[in-house]
Order: sequence, then structure tokens, then C-alpha cells
Amino acid sequence: MLVLITYDVSTQNAAGKARLRKVAKECVNYGQRVQNSVFECILDASQSLLLKERLVSLINEKEDSLRFYYLGNNYQTKVEHFGNKVSYEAEGTLMI
Repeated sequence: MLVLITYDVSTQNAAGKARLRKVAKECVNYGQRVQNSVFECILDASQSLLLKERLVSLINEKEDSLRFYYLGNNYQTKVEHFGNKVSYEAEGTLMI
């Protein structure tokens, strides 16, 4: 299923900047960054739960915000892209 993960981490201090880097690094391990604090991740149910637990443990719930949007397996009809960044096939082959 496609899960859209968004976050807003307070960077008012060094601890916040460290949290931001950790959250972004964890998201990169599971998906594709589509905007600064937005990731598209193709996950199964167990991966989704694991990632959610990891991210929630990284943030400060009094200062930061973390959102998950579950778009399901038929996400192709639910996502439209306009603008300068080339869209990618989320389940396609990635060349590294």
C-alpha cells in the first residue's frame, strides 16, 4: 500500500535539528522523498507499523507533528502531480 508520510519537526534548537535528521533518514530507508518533509512509501502492514513506531519514538510530541495518509494499493488513481519535478513509478525499478 502507498503511505504518505509528512512531518514538521521544530528546529529551534540543536536537539530539534537532530530529530529532523533522524526522522528524514528513517523515511529515506522506506520510501521516496517527494517534497522537503513528505515521503511516499510502498509498505506492507507490518512495515507500516514498524515505521510508525520508529518515527513516533523519534519525535517530541509536544513540539513536532507527524502524519500518515494511507492511500492503499490502488493509489495510482488517487495521486496527481503537477510541476517541475518528474514523477516516478513508486513500484518500478530503482537504479542506484
